[in-house]
Formats: sequence, structure tokens, C-alpha cells
Amino acid sequence: MSQPQPMDQRFASRPNGRRPKKRKNWFLRTLGLLILVFVLMLVTVPLYAWSRIDKIDAMPTGTRPAATSGTTYLLVGSDGREGLSRAERARLHTGKDSGSRTDSIMLMHVPASGPTVLVSVPRDSVLTVPGHGKSKVNAAFAYNKGNPSLLMKTLENKTGLRIDHYVEIGFSGFASIIDSLGGINMCLPKAMKDEDAHIDLKAGCQDLDGVNALGYVRSRKADGKNDFGRVERQRQMVGAVGKKASSPSTFLNPVRYYGVATKGVDALTVDKDMSLFDFIKFARGMRAVSGSGGVTLTVPIGDDSVPVDGGVGVGWDEAKAKALFTKLKSGDTTGLKSS
Repeated sequence: MSQPQPMDQRFASRPNGRRPKKRKNWFLRTLGLLILVFVLMLVTVPLYAWSRIDKIDAMPTGTRPAATSGTTYLLVGSDGREGLSRAERARLHTGKDSGSRTDSIMLMHVPASGPTVLVSVPRDSVLTVPGHGKSKVNAAFAYNKGNPSLLMKTLENKTGLRIDHYVEIGFSGFASIIDSLGGINMCLPKAMKDEDAHIDLKAGCQDLDGVNALGYVRSRKADGKNDFGRVERQRQMVGAVGKKASSPSTFLNPVRYYGVATKGVDALTVDKDMSLFDFIKFARGMRAVSGSGGVTLTVPIGDDSVPVDGGVGVGWDEAKAKALFTKLKSGDTTGLKSS
């Protein structure tokens, strides 16, 4: 008669001496799966959005300034109405004008050393446009039927700074990005009312939706500063959008993250030489200018009543403008201050 085997002492204290069933560590597995899905979303959504962005041949030909150790982006807000439906034109209050001009022109320089610099170029700046003589700089966009190469050539000739990449956003894309972020908070020192821009905003801090944000950055009459006030608000808006778009509240919210990455891309255009890495660098620069890691300013202005094209434009302060762009070309922006 066989003797019973001694009970494994590890289970002696358990009822009936039974071995415990192996538990599946469902929590860790679920957490791992969620992290994997999250990482895949962070990667695949930008790739999908990038595939939808229009890429064009934007670079000027001929002699150009030497490359710098940093990277310079030309950022343009276009007022082109092509592609907008009648309903979209009515919602965005764009009117029926044909052709394309630049509602905003900015140069963002990401240097090898020092803070990122965002420079607003007043669209009424009177510059020499190759083949067209003295004209307002925003006309260079229209002369070339919306292709930016002539605008880039004009700015390179004037500044001596090589422009490496081009980013353009249209009316609908701008409004869509603002709406996908859940609005953008702006603090107005006084109320703004402008019938042409279709805004009637109260003083104080408030969330602006896409339509009101578009009117806010396009208005030229509401604050009495004409184009100078507008470029200040445009820089302010760029910084606020960059900060909110790259905040944890966006990345940790799948719906908002997808919306921000995809809703504005159909109205976005970049140069065909730009890579996804270059665009990510641009996005990081946008965030930098919204905080302590960036400097925002306007090209120094001298004469604000330069006769041109049957009207008046603005002339740069040549000495101060030259000093600014020489600093950008040097590769070290340390010491530049926002203004």
C-alpha cells in the first residue's frame, strides 16, 4: 500500500491544500495595451495629416543668400478664397474677392544658439519687388498668382537672410485649428468692434472661436493702430496657438489631438523640400515663441507714410532692420528682446 505524498508546505495553509489558480495580470496588460495604442496614435495621426498637406515648388531661383547655421521659415496667412464654398465664405466673412494676397507675413528663425525669433513683416512694407519696382510687399504674392517664390525673393533680397522653408495657412484652416483646440483665450485691453472684420468683442480675457479669432487677427480698424496693431495681435495669436496645441491638454485628449492634427491641414501648404522633421521643428519653434524660449518683434519701421501704388505704405528703419537681420544671420540670437 503506497504511502500518501507529503503536502507541499507552500500550500499547507490554504483551504483543502489546493494550488491557487494563476491570475492574469489584466491591469498591467491593459495598461500596456493602452500605452501602445496611445503611442501609435501619436505617431500615425501626424503621418496621416502630413500626407494630406499640399506641397509646392516654392523656392526662388537665381542668386540667393548663403545658408545660415539656423533655419528660417516664412509663415504666411493667405486671404485666398479659392476652394471655399459659399457657406464657408459666409461663415468666415471673407467676401468674394478673387486672387490671393497675404494677410500676414512672418519670418521665424530657429538659431543654432539663442532664442527662437518670430519677426512680423507689415504687409504694407514698401520694398523692391523683382520685376515690379517699388510696391507693398504683400503684392508680391498676388503678382505671382499666389506662388510664394517672388515674395521669398523679395524678402531675401531685402534682408540678406536665406529662407529655408515655407508654411502657408488659409482662412478655413486657421479657423478650423482654433475650433479644434476648443477656442483660444485672448485678453483684450479694450473692447474691439470692426464691421469689416465682423467682430464685436468685449474688453478682458475671453475664449475666441475660429470665426472671432480670424476677425481678431485680420482687423485693421478696431484699435487705431492700423497694420501695426494687427501684426502685434497676429504674433500674440501664433504664440497662444502654439502653446495650446503642444500642451498636455491636447496630447492627452485623443479627440482634440486628432482634430488639431487633421482639421487644418487641408488649408495648409508647405514647400516640397520640407520633411516631416522640418515641420516638427517648425511646430516646436511656434511653441518656443509663446514662452521664455522665444522673442517676438516687428521689423523696425522708419517712415509710415511712403507714397506707393496711388496710396501710402511703410518704410523700414534701414539701420535697425539691417542690425536685426545681421544678428539672425550670425547664428546667435542671444540678446534680442521682444518688442
